[in-house]
Amino acid sequence: MRLDTDRIYIRRLELNDLNSLLDLRIRNREFFKPFEPSAPASHYTVEGQRSILEKVQHDWSNGSRYGFGIFLKNNNNLIGRVNLSNVVRGAWESCTLGYFLDEQYNGQGYTTEAVRLALKFAFGPGGLHRVQAGVMPRNKASIRVLEKAGFRYDGFSEYYLKINGVWEHHNLYSITQEYWEI
Repeated sequence: MRLDTDRIYIRRLELNDLNSLLDLRIRNREFFKPFEPSAPASHYTVEGQRSILEKVQHDWSNGSRYGFGIFLKNNNNLIGRVNLSNVVRGAWESCTLGYFLDEQYNGQGYTTEAVRLALKFAFGPGGLHRVQAGVMPRNKASIRVLEKAGFRYDGFSEYYLKINGVWEHHNLYSITQEYWEI
């Protein structure tokens, strides 16, 4: 499955994306650090990224998480990830959204495009009804991505996630199929 805009596309990450993903993670290690949970040193190795990609394949096949790579159309370079995680079926039909983008491409609208494509999947083939995201209040760029993609502010949650070793407060956002614009 591949979803496109004029500038980027997203598709399921595959094992042959290993070297590109490892390079992306290593180059952006310090840039991502203030916004992500602490990762062991093995996260930045071939073995660590292989394990992540194997989990992506497993989770995709059982429908519990959909991990996409964000690629530039002009050169097919991997520039980020967008994930629909913690998929719950039944009466909830929901998931959580996460994403990151290479520092050199930030501020150019690529993340918003990728999130919109992930929503197209979520509310189409993914069969979901709601997508939610948590963002630290100081992460203004990420908040703007969600707002531009149509997410609505749901509220504030204290000590929501442990980020870089600290329990951080988060603003919670969501979008449902009823509010999504194709």
